[in-house]
Amino acid sequence: MFDTDFSIRSFRGGYDDNFTYLVTCMQTGIQFMVDAAVPLKTVKSHISRQLDAILITHTHGDHTAYLTQFLGHYPKAKYIGYKELIHLTPTDLYNPVDDKDRLILGRINIDVIHTPGHFPDSVCYKMGNILFTGDTLFVGRTGRTVNAYADTRELYHSVYDKILSLPGDILIYPGHDYGKQPTISIDGNVRISPLLQAKDEEDFITRMADYEANR
Repeated sequence: MFDTDFSIRSFRGGYDDNFTYLVTCMQTGIQFMVDAAVPLKTVKSHISRQLDAILITHTHGDHTAYLTQFLGHYPKAKYIGYKELIHLTPTDLYNPVDDKDRLILGRINIDVIHTPGHFPDSVCYKMGNILFTGDTLFVGRTGRTVNAYADTRELYHSVYDKILSLPGDILIYPGHDYGKQPTISIDGNVRISPLLQAKDEEDFITRMADYEANR
C-alpha cells in the first residue's frame, strides 16, 4: 500500500445543497472529483493542471448535472461509476467499477463499496479514513428510499452490513449538506441518528416509515 497525503476541498451548491469534492494527491499533484454537482466555474480555479477523474456516487441527475461540462473542458478525464449505470450512457471515458474494487489515483488507494438502496448504482468510495457516501448516508440520517428503484431493505444491508462495520473513526463526506455539520465520524453519526440505531432489519424499516411520515 502506498503512503500518501491528500487534501479535500468541498464545494456546496447544485440543486439541493449538494456537495462536490475535489481531492488532490499531495505527492503527485493528481486531482480528481467526487460527483459533478456544481458548475465548472465553481471548481476550475482550484484545479492546477488536468482533472484526472470524476468519481460518481450514483446517477441521480443532481450528482451528474455538470459531468458533461467537466469532461468537455478536461477531455482526458475519465468518469468512474458502478458497472451497471441507471441514468448515464457509458462512453469511451467511462471506467466501470464493482464492489470491492480498488482504484489508485496518484498515490491514493480508493476502495469501492457498492451500497444499493437509495439507488441501485450507489457506491461509496473509501480513501484512508474518509468515506464519500453520496446519498447512502448523511450526517444525522440515511438516504431516502421513496424514489423509483429505491429499496429500504437493500439500504439496510448497505448501511448496517457495509458501512457500520467499518472503523467508527472514519469520517463520512456525504452528497448533500443536510446535517448540523458537513462531516461526522461513523460512531458520531450513530449516536445522533435514530435511523442508525435499529435493532434489526424490520426495526429499520419501521424507523424509516416513521421518519418519512414525520419529516
